[in-house]
Amino acid sequence: MDDAVEGASGAGAAAPTRVRAGYVSAVDQIGLPSGVEAGYFDEQDLNVKLAQPYPTGVDALNALQAGEVDFIQVGTPAIAAAQKGIDLSLVGNYTGSSSQKSIDETMAVVAAAKSGVDGKDLTTLRGKKIGVSEGSINHLYLLGLLREAGLKTSDVKIVNTEPPDMAVALKTGGIDAAIVWDPFPITIVDQVDGAKEVLRGGGHIPFIGYIVTTPSYAKKHPEVVERFLTARARTDQWMRENPEDAADSATRWLPGTKKSVAVEAMKHNVKQLDPRFSACNYLALDTQARLLAKQGAVKAGFDVDKYFDPKPILKVMAANPKLFRDLPDVPKSAAVEGGYRFDRASATKACPS
Repeated sequence: MDDAVEGASGAGAAAPTRVRAGYVSAVDQIGLPSGVEAGYFDEQDLNVKLAQPYPTGVDALNALQAGEVDFIQVGTPAIAAAQKGIDLSLVGNYTGSSSQKSIDETMAVVAAAKSGVDGKDLTTLRGKKIGVSEGSINHLYLLGLLREAGLKTSDVKIVNTEPPDMAVALKTGGIDAAIVWDPFPITIVDQVDGAKEVLRGGGHIPFIGYIVTTPSYAKKHPEVVERFLTARARTDQWMRENPEDAADSATRWLPGTKKSVAVEAMKHNVKQLDPRFSACNYLALDTQARLLAKQGAVKAGFDVDKYFDPKPILKVMAANPKLFRDLPDVPKSAAVEGGYRFDRASATKACPS
């Protein structure tokens, strides 16, 4: 709705541009509220109204479709949502990598004391009850581990478990191991006697997480999108440079989060704070869509070009190179332009492992 945007004539207008934005209650999405708290959106003359944290990416997508927010942060659930007809424009990243093929530092495997699961020997997953959230990023991480171990999904028992329920499931023997994103691996180890984090990251899958708006909003308000992405990029840089301060912010925006947990989780989170776009990001989404399609969770043939809108973040990258100077360079062969068309073979070759 046009009345959701006020003073959209650009930075310096008499009234700041009003923007509605939503995020999921998770450590890797904390950049949005932290940036609002730190005043980085104010610097871009944006008055950001935050929705109450959504429990899942699906809820955030529903809010975007209903017109309740202008921007959300969402990862894997965007694939199924797009195939169901929700109009999405992926305009930036909140987590992932534009310089390499796979990154998954915020993902871990936590095993029960007597499970026999050994992160150094993934074949020990055979026959075990593995807790994941089916269709989510932790499910895909399991698939990546099984592929590395030469195992099939039929070699393990997948137990569909929501992250908040994993500690109890591990404690009661409902699962032998939990695969999940931060801060849950850290809190599970703290809550379950003998539980141990046996594997962290490893580059088994490309982690994805996008800043998303609708095509109509992006078309009507291109300058607002660019300013929003500039503020998020500034926030990400601040978090990379000040992880303890970012952890402090997380405790304020994620009620009940211990400072020690936030500090530990932020160490991993900052490794994936790369808001840029390259062919590696297209490759990541295509890879995740293919993995989900093999499991029957989404339809095959997902067209990543239909949903990426790289122009806004490319403009931000060109106008504000200092916001990205501490990040690894995007490989020259992986750099994209506004009219980029994805080719899996060339992207795979361009993006290092």
